[in-house]
This record gives sequence, structure tokens and C-alpha cells, in this order.
Amino acid sequence: MMQIRTLTAGPLETNAYLLTRSGHRELVVVDCPDDSFSHVETVARDEGLTLDSVLLTHGHYDHTADLSLFQNAGARVLAHDADRFLIEHPEVMTVMLPPGMKVDPARIDVPVAQGDKHRFLGLEVEIRHVPGHCPGNVLFYFPEMKAAFVGDAIFAGSIGRYDLPGGNFEELEESIQKQIYTLPDDTVLYPGHGPATTVGREKQSNPFVRFTG
Repeated sequence: MMQIRTLTAGPLETNAYLLTRSGHRELVVVDCPDDSFSHVETVARDEGLTLDSVLLTHGHYDHTADLSLFQNAGARVLAHDADRFLIEHPEVMTVMLPPGMKVDPARIDVPVAQGDKHRFLGLEVEIRHVPGHCPGNVLFYFPEMKAAFVGDAIFAGSIGRYDLPGGNFEELEESIQKQIYTLPDDTVLYPGHGPATTVGREKQSNPFVRFTG
């Protein structure tokens, strides 16, 4: 059984997820907000784990603030090419940053795209491209665990912003209908902000994107 630990950090209370599994010594992280690295480093040291990879849902600064620290510590970075520029040149987001905050550039080690399959912690992971909030937003779906890490595409009872550069409501709506609502209803959705939810719950009650079947 994979253990999922939620770490909420940074000025926008962004969720980072720490993934571990009994019998495996690697630690996989989904997203890396400001101040997440020191906590993850402590967990890895205390539990004798090796920091393996960062699965990046998208390139906005509140999800990438500590990315260079993770990469310098040896973690591979998986992300979509559409957000490569944000990751390599985070200075373009300076106007969005809180005063005094700085995000260092990083790089994508393993580009991911729609339909890709990877294995982490001995489990298959499917990549689904869910743009609309951000061009490179992807979700990481662990079918065996009935878990999907969705970034800022959808939240419990809400959806991601689409008024930022590269955002588009029609694109986001299509992503949710075709890539999220097509997951099994009992799939737990772990968003970039706020509490977890399920596909079934959002199909029934999300007021922003109604399930159309």
C-alpha cells in the first residue's frame, strides 16, 4: 500500500504530496512549494529514504518554488514540455511573487505527455494532460491506488483559475470532462490546494463543470 502524506506549504498554501511504500526505499514528491524541501529532507533522513523524483503537475511558482533544491539533491524532475519555459525562466512570474520571494530556475529531466506510463514505488502511473489552468498542467494517475494528483485543474467543489496567462476556460472544461471525469468514480483526487475529493463527488456536484456523460 502506498502511503500518501500531505504537506501544505508556501504563501498560497499549496499541497505537496510525499509518496512512500513499504518495501521500497525511494521517496517520490508531487509538487514542491516554498519551504517544502527542508521538511521532505528531514523525512527522507529520518526514515532512511532516497529522494527519487519530483512529479510536477505544472509550472506555476507556488508549485515549483523549491524545485531547484530538490533537483540539486538528486531528484529527477518530471513535467510537461508546455511549462518548460516557466520552470527554466521563473523570473517571468516575478510580478506574481510575494515581496521578497525568489524562485530559482530548474530543468525538466523527464518530459511527460498525454498517455505516457511510468512506474514509481513499483506502481504504474498514467499521465493525463489537463491544460486550461496552465498549458502544462498534467495529472498523475495511480490506478492500483485509485489516486490521481491533479494540480490546479480541479478542486473539491471548484476548478482552477483560467484568467492567468495561458489559461482558458473552454480548454479547462474539456480537460475535466475528458481526462478527469473519465476516471473511475472512486478515484481520489488530490488537488494542488484544499482537501481531497473524488471523481464521483465532483461529477455529481461540482458547480463549475457539470458532468455531461
